[in-house]
Amino acid sequence: MNNKIKVWDLPTRFFHWGMILLLGSLWWTADIGEMDWHQILAYSLMILIIFRLIWGVIGSDTARFSHFIKHPKTVLGYMKLTKEQGVSSSVGHNPLGGYMVIALITFISAQLISGLFASDEIFTEGPLYSLVSNEVGSLMTWLHKKVFYVMLGLAGIHVLAVIYHGIKGDKLIIPMITGYKQVPEKTELKLRFRSVLIALLLLAMIAGMVGYYLIFPVLEMM
Repeated sequence: MNNKIKVWDLPTRFFHWGMILLLGSLWWTADIGEMDWHQILAYSLMILIIFRLIWGVIGSDTARFSHFIKHPKTVLGYMKLTKEQGVSSSVGHNPLGGYMVIALITFISAQLISGLFASDEIFTEGPLYSLVSNEVGSLMTWLHKKVFYVMLGLAGIHVLAVIYHGIKGDKLIIPMITGYKQVPEKTELKLRFRSVLIALLLLAMIAGMVGYYLIFPVLEMM
């Protein structure tokens, strides 16, 4: 028998699907040369990343970094157990998945930061490009292009892991849509969930600052 319990709050689910949508859109706008929209989408992703970093400290239990960042020994133990007994259902991110979350956020942040100092060497420059030397600007531009492929590789691994878990009976996609997951009946957890209102206020505050300093100037030039 299984129990259906809430594991993901709305803000975390919004971040997850918003990030996927924005990353796809950023790839597309860069590919077709729509750099003004590329910048706006990048700053929108920046809003989400900043929000997620803060929500990872003050948010709901399963959203907190302390809930899913485990000691390497715990991760190795989880991998060994999975190899011996197969995939087991986890409430929130499993120990290995937690490290993937950190890796994705780290490289996306690196991509965003490098973009602030990068140039496409034609029409578009990051808002901080003029503050650095040509050498630093060139380095940041190179990083901005190369980190993308690392992100693409991590995203591919993540998708394959989700598919593998689904095949083995641990459904991960539906809970990230609905917020609810089927877990073994013996699972006893008292998860705390933060108010969506707190998340909205935090998101609005971050969006206001990023919008004022980065997004609105781009819109004015379009």
